Amino acid sequence: MKAYFLKEAGPVENLQLQETPIPELKAGEVLVKVKAISINPVDYKARGNDGVLSWIYQDVRPIILGWDISGVVEKVDEGTNFQVGDEVFGMVNFIGFGNAYAEYVAAPASHLALKPANISFEEAAGATLAALTALQGINTAGVKAGAKALVHGASGGVGHYAAQLLVNLGADVYGTSSSNSKDFVESLGVKHIDYSAQRFEDVATDFDFVFNTVPGETFIRSIDAAKPGGSILSIINPSEEIQAKAAAKDVNLEYILVASNGEDMKTLADLMAAGKVKTNVEEVFSFENLPQAHTRAAAGNVKGKIIVTLS
Repeated sequence: MKAYFLKEAGPVENLQLQETPIPELKAGEVLVKVKAISINPVDYKARGNDGVLSWIYQDVRPIILGWDISGVVEKVDEGTNFQVGDEVFGMVNFIGFGNAYAEYVAAPASHLALKPANISFEEAAGATLAALTALQGINTAGVKAGAKALVHGASGGVGHYAAQLLVNLGADVYGTSSSNSKDFVESLGVKHIDYSAQRFEDVATDFDFVFNTVPGETFIRSIDAAKPGGSILSIINPSEEIQAKAAAKDVNLEYILVASNGEDMKTLADLMAAGKVKTNVEEVFSFENLPQAHTRAAAGNVKGKIIVTLS
């Protein structure tokens, strides 16, 4: 099979497409013939930054990057609940050796779910790391119907899933993004706030819940916008300053690092099958052009997800 190997962190040219054996299955795994891959910020940060790469992979080199896949089961280990021919999707072995940038992936069956028939492989691949982050974060915070909620980066990968999940919960949802994403954010059922033209706390405040995907000043100001007793769920690890400020206002602050979980994938599959959660695919690249997908994702201003497809 073909796979992209990374020998050291650096530019996209360091992603080298090479021939390598199809992986052997371990106990509890299935072999997936990959149909689509999703690119996340952690992908291009690990590829380009040795500190991030070593945090995930220690000193192992070369590695095959990536975690988000959809595809077709080609082989199963005894004791798994999947059959050859099943269409599946999931985030594989995060945070660790997902080996997703490949034509075949050996994945723990416990990290996968059946792909709904009404969504494409590209849409399914997108609804993995980013959608799981949104789902697990909202579940961790225990958001209830009627909550007043704010999503920062509501047009992005994690943000556009978080917005939809909160709307489905019956929350009153506001979302920040740039002006060119206004129509998209509003199409999710969210009240749009253009962060470049107005301060979000001047539009609305006293939030029961804030889903933060943005570092720096926005994170700090979100504490002021949250009501006492409210909660902030962040994918950005909070500094001691931010933790102290939240504690002083009696705002519950939680940091989430997403985890592979097949049961959560089944929840997402059910929501997508019902049309309650959708993946917005911003752009699709061929497997041969995967390095260019990294370049596009890192450039920002992505509405939803960047996807790589395999023939």
